[in-house]
Order: sequence, then structure tokens, then C-alpha cells
Amino acid sequence: MEQLVEIPKTQVIMAFVATCIESTARILNTTYQDVYNRMKRVGMIERYIIPHYESLHTESRENIANGMIECLNRWEKSK
Repeated sequence: MEQLVEIPKTQVIMAFVATCIESTARILNTTYQDVYNRMKRVGMIERYIIPHYESLHTESRENIANGMIECLNRWEKSK
């Protein structure tokens, strides 16, 4: 019988952050480094994605990525 390995929640959340970045980059047709840098510059990872993980991770990747693009554009304009 296989043993299940429990992954710490922080690792699960960080994997989700990576998925958000990669999905957003794919739709924007750019690199994940570019999207990461843009999100980091406006504080989106720490102030939006991580705190709202519980509600965000229930949506489809496409909806999440589209929401990330909208949020990122809005936050960049307000800076």
C-alpha cells in the first residue's frame, strides 16, 4: 500500500502562485519572468494572490489568469 505524502500548505500556495504567473504569461504571450517582475513590482503576489488563495484556487485557470491580467493592469496604472 502506498503512503500518502502530505505537502505543507505553504508549498501548495507557492505552487498555486507559480501556476497563476505561468497561466497569465501564457495568455499575455510573454515570459513568466516578465509577469513575475510586474506582479512583484506592484506587490500583487503578497497582497492579492497569497491572501486570497482560498477563494482564487477554486476557479478555473483561465478565469484566474484573466482576473490576474485585469488586476495587474489596474494596479500598474494606480502606481
